[in-house]
Amino acid sequence: MKLFPYAHATHPQWRMAAGLVLAQLRAQLALPDYASAPSLALLYITDHYASAAQDILDHLSAELPEVTDWSGTVGVGIAANNVEYFDEPAMAVMLLGLPAHQYRVFSGVAPLGMAFEAHTALVHADGNTQDLSELVAEMAGRTDTGYLFGGLASSRSSTVQFATGGNGNIKGQGGARGVFHGGLSGVAFTQDVALSSRVTQGCQPIAPERSVTACEGNVVTALDGEPALQVLLGDLGVSLDEPREALGRVRATLAGLRAAPGAAGSDAVRRPGSFGPDVRVRHIIGLDPAREGVAVAEALEVGMRLSFCQRNAQAARADLVRVCAEIREELEPEDMPAEAALALSSNLAASAPHPARRMAGAIYVSCASRGGAHFGGPSAELQIVRHALGDVPLVGFFAGGEIARHHLYGYTGVLTVFTAPA
Repeated sequence: MKLFPYAHATHPQWRMAAGLVLAQLRAQLALPDYASAPSLALLYITDHYASAAQDILDHLSAELPEVTDWSGTVGVGIAANNVEYFDEPAMAVMLLGLPAHQYRVFSGVAPLGMAFEAHTALVHADGNTQDLSELVAEMAGRTDTGYLFGGLASSRSSTVQFATGGNGNIKGQGGARGVFHGGLSGVAFTQDVALSSRVTQGCQPIAPERSVTACEGNVVTALDGEPALQVLLGDLGVSLDEPREALGRVRATLAGLRAAPGAAGSDAVRRPGSFGPDVRVRHIIGLDPAREGVAVAEALEVGMRLSFCQRNAQAARADLVRVCAEIREELEPEDMPAEAALALSSNLAASAPHPARRMAGAIYVSCASRGGAHFGGPSAELQIVRHALGDVPLVGFFAGGEIARHHLYGYTGVLTVFTAPA
């Protein structure tokens, strides 16, 4: 599998940014190490361009007629290799060199048909969609592995998604021209498309994990048999007798939830003082002194596990480095020719693409509340990824929520790498 051509640019005028992107793509398409005739493209734009989404898609499609299938969405920020664009007009495109029979673009008006045997899927979603969690779980059920990766579009204006195929229309979507609002869209892949994907958490537990022993809807009233509100206040070392200090500490606290032990998805390896990928972080949305309860932004069930946590930049950085290292170690063979080993160990070539790395391209979806500022400076999060993975083609966006497996996450990053055979 050859490298995926990719490009990114920023400019107040979208046509100028598109011109810069097209120039980069055409230059890479002519290089021997890059895919020369890709038919699938991923397009991510910042919300500055949201009002021009249809014009952008029409323009890029016309300039790249060999690319017949498009998918993507909008974010308050977008990502590319070693750089992120926040609060500025920008776009990023990656052309995936995959055979047409190995993927299928889908949308809400042209859902994935039963005739296509999906193994995994990249999913873009509108966070305002009703019953979104159920839709994500249903989509995961349509894949052999149950594994989805992607995120919720984020925008301060129009929330758009791109999904088009063939001659500009997916069968079943009628006269729609490829720009959508609401629901789910994305690309499903067959088992022939090899992926390596990881979830990186951005929060750190501040207290032991406890069992939900009583709850009503989204209000937990007892943890390990103790009043939940008293447990929270005790973990934070505050009292309602000093409400200003207490509420300030509560506002900075979140709840990490995972399924009851033994339930599906609850057996991931977890490290002391950190969260595993089975934990979903949710906001604390209220306190209920009458019931001594704590309200969180998810429906609860008795037996679930809950840990109070807080955002932690150091923990987020360490966990991002960890998942990148896991992917790299998974892909680089233990035994390789001396020439390849020397190339990968060279400082000068540390970031250069190399066949031994087996990485054709990558997609990174991170929480809009993360980004460079949370990691210490502009583009710091993407610089960590580049330092760990090398100069792999990468695009992505900063989301209003992240999707991995059949779950919706918050404050996380989802890194997915398209891999070539060893």
